[in-house]
Amino acid sequence: MKLIVNNTLKPFINNPELYNPFLEEIQSRIDKVHRRLEQLNDIEEVYRAQGEIRTLRSMLRLRDDINGS
Repeated sequence: MKLIVNNTLKPFINNPELYNPFLEEIQSRIDKVHRRLEQLNDIEEVYRAQGEIRTLRSMLRLRDDINGS
């Protein structure tokens, strides 16, 4: 299953015209969550924001994960 998914995503991640705007969008979302995180008072919301950033950062590593396997 993983091999099928990897082969399906390779055209996307190896196409700079598609992948670079994707990376910019992910980084923009990380920046937004980071700004929100700085203003949060509720610890549960802080944990949620941290999890969101962690997930988004894993998406930034998509190319390495796909091409590395």
